[in-house]
Formats: sequence, structure tokens, C-alpha cells
Amino acid sequence: MPKTERVPKYRLHKSSGQAVVDLNGRTFYLGSHGTKTSKAEYDRLVAEWLVNGRRAPNRTDDQTDRLICELCAAHWEFAEDYYVKNGKPSGEQHHVRLLVGLLSEFYGRTAVSEFSPLRLKALRQQMIGLNNSRIYINNQIGRVKRIFKWGVENELVPPAVYQALQAVAGLRKGRSAARETEPVKPVAVEYVEASKPYLSRQIWAMIRIELLAGMRPGEVCIMRACDIEMVGDVWDYRPHEYKTEHHDIERVVALGERAQAIVREFLKPDTEAYLFSPIDAEAERRAKLHTKRKTPLKYGNRPGTNRRRKPKRQAGERFTTDSYRRAIQRATELAFPAPDGLDAVQTKQWHKEHRWSPNQLRHTAGTKARKLFGLEGAQMHLGHSRAQTTEIYAERNLELAREIARQIG
Repeated sequence: MPKTERVPKYRLHKSSGQAVVDLNGRTFYLGSHGTKTSKAEYDRLVAEWLVNGRRAPNRTDDQTDRLICELCAAHWEFAEDYYVKNGKPSGEQHHVRLLVGLLSEFYGRTAVSEFSPLRLKALRQQMIGLNNSRIYINNQIGRVKRIFKWGVENELVPPAVYQALQAVAGLRKGRSAARETEPVKPVAVEYVEASKPYLSRQIWAMIRIELLAGMRPGEVCIMRACDIEMVGDVWDYRPHEYKTEHHDIERVVALGERAQAIVREFLKPDTEAYLFSPIDAEAERRAKLHTKRKTPLKYGNRPGTNRRRKPKRQAGERFTTDSYRRAIQRATELAFPAPDGLDAVQTKQWHKEHRWSPNQLRHTAGTKARKLFGLEGAQMHLGHSRAQTTEIYAERNLELAREIARQIG
């Protein structure tokens, strides 16, 4: 029997959530995957393809006919290659992936030429309905504009569409229904000290260095001896990865005498090894438990024999910002246990009031530096290129204002 040519499949385009079919090397977008509308569109296109001698239906491929789901799919392919840092997807790629999915879901079958400021505002309203914060929504709307700008650059979007979208202003604080986020505040030293008994030696060292040097959590997680210039009374630490790296802004963290003492405690023969390692922390934890063992070694389990061969989670070579944060949050919950008699909502609120994060340490360091050396000093200590950014991290010295009020009025 002669071999029958297969009919192109109805399939899912994962990044956009759209149903697609490939006909003669061209991808046709059908609408949201799994819906009756998309399946009917698939049946229609395949029928036309078969009637046309297995040739794709004629269709103009100009800017006015292109669909938003096609623009999203094309931009996602660009984003997968562009938003990469040190061989790994950056945080920006994650935000773009969420956005193209949402944009395709609500306006995937809309032509790019018909996407107007009112439709952008309607998309924004959907984000408010999803309980996203005002700052996050403004950032995502800015990304929508950048997608259309990229489309203009690549002749996928008429320039007038992008120009019209620029008229949509960001949401103002207190003038929208969007949820407001609480500002990050410095953490009290008393809270930090109370958490110490429940932290590993490595995590406690990272906390102290953050407080002394004012560095970001990600920068302390990746500290290596080879990145530190151990010369003179102040050492220079140049992280091999940092937040503003793509802006060609050099990042140098000055380490004073007390920070140097902490670093010396964790130096290793391999200068490229991370100073603070979860593997080391886990080994020290097990050794500590072994010293408390009461059962003689000839009885019970011998050390290491009762471990899982393939555990779901294994200690890595370095802490990530997430594992660093989780370790601190677990310690705060142990240091400040919720009182008896609280319900689930009250218990959650209790932990929220007593919990603190690694990023708050940077705010604490910035506030202290500003109090001692002014705004410019805090700016240098935190490594900001603009003093306006330092204002966010370093709280104003209200005590100075009170002292002036005492003297003049």
C-alpha cells in the first residue's frame, strides 16, 4: 500500500499557551490551547491545506495582519537568548515568560495593529484583579511596551502602535486599586542576635559580613578567595557576578579589619572554592549531632549508614539567595515561636512581624553608614551609582533632625 502523508498535528506552543499547527514550514496560531475555538480553527486550516494540494493557505504577512500571539512567540525566542547571564536564564527572562503568557491569553488572537492604549489599560486591570502589586504591574506594563518597541525594530509592529502605547502612564501610589507593597526596613540588631543560636556557622558569618560591608545577599553567597585582593589594611572584593554587571559598572566591596577576620576563618586551599558552602555546613551539623550521640557505636546505626542514596535535595557548593533567605527565616521562627492560643491567621501575622530577610541587613548597613558619614558615604558603602537609590536603602537620620529641633525650636 502507498504510504499516506500524515496530517500536521494540533500542538501546544508552551511559551505562549497557544495552539499551533505547522503547514509547509510556517506556524499558524489558533488561539488558546484546548479550546473549541482553536480546534475549529485547526480543522478549517487543515481542510484548506488539503484542498489546496497540501499547500499552506494564502495569507498576507504584513504588519497589520500579524497576531499578538505571533509577536509574543517571536519575542520569547529572542528573550531566551538575550536575557541570559553567565550561561543561566536571568530574572528578567522569568518576568517576560509570565508576561507573554498573560498577553497571549487575553489578546492572542488580536492583530498587533488593533492593540490600543485602552486594551493595554484593560490588561493592566486584569493584573490588578490578580492581586499583583502596583510596582510589579508598572514594571510589567513597561515590558509590554518594550515588546512592541522590539516589534517595531524588527518590522513586526507598525510604529504608530508603539507610539500610542507610550501615552499610558504608570499607576500612582494611592490612586489605583492595585495592592501596595510594604517598604523594606532595616532589621534591628536584637532580632539578628536572637536568631544566632539557630544558624549554621556559615550563615552567621555571611550575616556579619553583610552588616559590615553592606553588600547584597547574592554577593556574599558567591565569595571566593580568588576574587579578593588581600593587600593593604583594606581588602577589595570584586564579585564575579553582580546586579549591575550588564551596565558596565564595576563593583568593588571594601572589606575592613573585622570583615577580613571572618574571611580568614573560611579560606580554603582551593582559591576558586566558595567560602560559605552548604556542604561544609551540613558536615559540621552532622559532626555536632555525632558528639551528642548517646548510643555506643557498636549499637544502632553507624555514622552515614542511614542516609538516603538519592535524596530529593542535596547540599550544594554554595548558598543561593533563596537558600540563604530560607535558613534565616527558619531561624527566626525558632527564635520567636508563636504564643499558644493563636489561630492560623494570627500565627501567620506573628511570624510576619518577627521575620526578617538578608536584604534587610543591607538596609541596616546603609542606615548606619549614612548616620556616620552622610548620604555620599552611604552611597559609596552600598556601591550605588545614584544617591537617589541610596535614599531607598539608608533611612534618614531622624535623630539629627530631633537634635536640631531641640536647639532651635
